[in-house]
Amino acid sequence: MTVSSGGQKVAQQQADDDASKLVADRLRKLQALKDEGINPYPYRFDRTHKARELQELYKDLAADVETEDQVMVCGRVMNERNTWMFVDLHDDSGKIQLFCHKQNLDADKLKRLKLLDKGDFIGAVGTIRRTKTGELSIKVTDYTVLCKSLLPLPDSWEGFKDVEARYRHRYVDMIMNPSVRETFKKRSLTIRHMRNFLDSHGYFEVETPTLQVEAGGADARPFITHHNALDLELYLRIATELHLKRMIIGGMERVYEIGRIFRNEGISTRHNPEFTMLEMYCAYGDYNDLMTFTEEMLRYVAKNVLGTAEFTYQGVEISFEKPFRRLRMVDAIREATGLDMDEIKDLDEAKRVAAELGVHVEKAETRGAIINTIFEEKAEHMLQQPTFIIDYPVEVSPLTKAHRTNAGEVERFELFMYGRELANGYSELTDPQDQRARLEEQARKKAAGDDEAMPLDLDFIMAMEYGMPPTMGIGIGIDRLVMLLTDSASIRDVIAFPTMKPLGHSKKQ
Repeated sequence: MTVSSGGQKVAQQQADDDASKLVADRLRKLQALKDEGINPYPYRFDRTHKARELQELYKDLAADVETEDQVMVCGRVMNERNTWMFVDLHDDSGKIQLFCHKQNLDADKLKRLKLLDKGDFIGAVGTIRRTKTGELSIKVTDYTVLCKSLLPLPDSWEGFKDVEARYRHRYVDMIMNPSVRETFKKRSLTIRHMRNFLDSHGYFEVETPTLQVEAGGADARPFITHHNALDLELYLRIATELHLKRMIIGGMERVYEIGRIFRNEGISTRHNPEFTMLEMYCAYGDYNDLMTFTEEMLRYVAKNVLGTAEFTYQGVEISFEKPFRRLRMVDAIREATGLDMDEIKDLDEAKRVAAELGVHVEKAETRGAIINTIFEEKAEHMLQQPTFIIDYPVEVSPLTKAHRTNAGEVERFELFMYGRELANGYSELTDPQDQRARLEEQARKKAAGDDEAMPLDLDFIMAMEYGMPPTMGIGIGIDRLVMLLTDSASIRDVIAFPTMKPLGHSKKQ
């Protein structure tokens, strides 16, 4: 049945009226509490246990048994039954049932329960019992209103499924869906154990500028801002790479940063304009050492977050336990298409081959850029298990050391799984003259209109001229790693407050 636009307006007006009545009722109850001399927003509460602690402590308590053990709990009211005789109280560890009965509560307290609503915070004092049906409960002897909520929660999770609303009002999403809170707890654990692993291997966590004079270290369009006092245009960083390399040059041989990165690009299930990245650099190692180290780190993190290094993502079994495959980019293309790109020696032939494959490369100026595009469109999606794609074309890798045996390639890898990139690592370029030449070529592209090309950062070149030891470095997308470890389909599911277009906003023409 199709509902007319007029019918939709009537339904929406009815919903708005109902919501207004609910808010008005809560405001009435708030005033009633104040009239009784109750402060509905007190300062603190002495809690003795969380819900999960009590469930564990009394897991062996038999049904229909009471104790004299007094506890103090607090949390949000999420449900009530039998006119507030039974209350489900939720804290960040789980649920505990409150039993509120006239035999245990004085008349005023019992009556005041009617001034509570779903969503309010209360603290309760009472003794532990298990009901005849086996529900661990607290026989409440006293309670305190800790916060009167003024907006009604959805009736149930079923009433809060709209994806845009969930992201826009994440706090409601977290209240209604415990699994969302668990996702963010696992995100925190992921970062914690990544730090633990790096710290245990002698790495130092450092901080580099978010506001930068030059936005370098990646092919990306930056956000631009203005510093009033200096009357200077600055950029939000698109990578931490060039400053971390300055730390290596300065004598700190093992450094990392877990920080927010900003790129003025599109939004998708895998992209958010601001995201979190680990960048790590280590002197005296190369990309072979780095691949081994990366495997060990991801295995360690997964085991500590999930308890296993093998898990399911979107229905696909992923293993961090098995050794990760290492595959040259041209070999990945050969497996996907049967085409041997080693035999394609010039730009015109590469364009012809791309056209035969249906790959659009109009903007590609080099053979290497075409090879990279063919890989992205024809081979990348086939990489389900963790795979290091190695030996990239030099033209798409301006900060990477030339391959020691393969002409035209560099010692770079990207780590793929479930057809998606997770990490990007190099044997870092340490020759300042070679680096200057590559960045000058990038600057030429930028001047020609390539918004994602890197600028010529002369201060970075000067730093390299003081001498940079052999170095390995990697960037790992924290958000994408958390997506994998929490089986989240969208990057917005693992970012607490993803970038959202304001309601009513329209793009300027």
